[in-house]
Amino acid sequence: MADDIHKILIIGGGAAGLELATCLGQQLGKPRLAEVTLLDAASTHIWKPLLHEVASGTLAEAEEIEYLSQAYRNHFRFLLGKMEGLDRATQKVIISPIINKKGVELIPRRTFQYDTLVIAVGSVSNTFGIKGVDQYCRFIDTTKEAFRFQKQLVETYYLESYAHQSSQRDKPLSIVIVGAGATGVELSAELREVTKLLATYGLEGSIQVNITIIEAATQLLPALPPRLSTATQEQLVKLGINLKLGRRVTEVTESAVYTHDGEVFDADLKVWAAGIKAPDWMKNLDGLETNHINQLIVDQTLKTSDDNIFAIGDCAACAWTGHTGNVPPRAQAAHQQASTLAKTIINRLNNKPAIPFVYHDYGSLVSLGKFSTVGSLMGSLMGTVSVGGFIAYVVYLSLYKMHQIAIHGYFRTSMLTLSNLFRRSTHAKIKMH
Repeated sequence: MADDIHKILIIGGGAAGLELATCLGQQLGKPRLAEVTLLDAASTHIWKPLLHEVASGTLAEAEEIEYLSQAYRNHFRFLLGKMEGLDRATQKVIISPIINKKGVELIPRRTFQYDTLVIAVGSVSNTFGIKGVDQYCRFIDTTKEAFRFQKQLVETYYLESYAHQSSQRDKPLSIVIVGAGATGVELSAELREVTKLLATYGLEGSIQVNITIIEAATQLLPALPPRLSTATQEQLVKLGINLKLGRRVTEVTESAVYTHDGEVFDADLKVWAAGIKAPDWMKNLDGLETNHINQLIVDQTLKTSDDNIFAIGDCAACAWTGHTGNVPPRAQAAHQQASTLAKTIINRLNNKPAIPFVYHDYGSLVSLGKFSTVGSLMGSLMGTVSVGGFIAYVVYLSLYKMHQIAIHGYFRTSMLTLSNLFRRSTHAKIKMH
């Protein structure tokens, strides 16, 4: 491509970043109207709301998308790396060196020029500075972390199963999840199913597994109406999941979780899902304004204080028009922001005005695996409607299908859906390695 062609750099290949890169690659990259580049620290993409299935080992490997393949098919470039700094004066992004497990530098520190920069790096868990969380808890913010937890889950189950059979231990395996938002609740239900499957595949005998959710608030799932929160709570209790609400975690050790009221919970495995923030390196991004959880503050066109820099997804703080507070960090918000910003960037190249972003809340849904799906659907005609069971499950799946259609198109999404149906009929329901 010519040196004077407009360079669009997108940092982060999550739901927002990958959808934006795919759209701009098709509309600007293919006719060579712009050079579209996506930068991510991982080589593959998995839709973030599915990470709890990765962590439990129940997600099919076919759900992963190779960035290089996606870039080739959709006329954008993919760069492997992590942003570590920004020089707004020269319009350059600083990319960290890539070092392998042996400490060998594979690719040195680089800089990349941009004309339009989009930051879509998502979010990470907020530990609130609580002692021991970083050291002893597992997180499922990224695919790598989710796979790491899944591997530890299987290994721990094998060790505990052997210990029980040899009478070396008679205590149940304890899993503690801190945080009762969608991630914590969905993971707990998925793990309940997984513990049954682990006893089925390749293991002689089974062990008792205790799953506990600890939450500082007095209600599960604050994004849902109280009635649905109560219904979810009842379902989790039926599954045998221990709910400890209104308890604030004060410390985590190698073997236990401590709460403010003095209670101690034994924990062989600990997962932290108690809040999010943007990555810490965004605090001092060459003068760009951020809020208390490191999110870049953007206006209604998703633009930061720099006319050439935009932010979308969980790392952006965008005021929610007509409501108090910002647009919530949800997959549907990322999808809508990517669609709006794509139009704005195309307009930008044609000297046309930016498109204001208007968030439409279509409701919230929480899947409890095969056990249940609950949520609320919202619309201008029907108001707020509570849904559950099969209808809620179908709508929950449709959110993921919308993401797949945005990056694959209708035909390829249909083929992938059929392929996964056949795979599920011949493969084990859980990954054992």
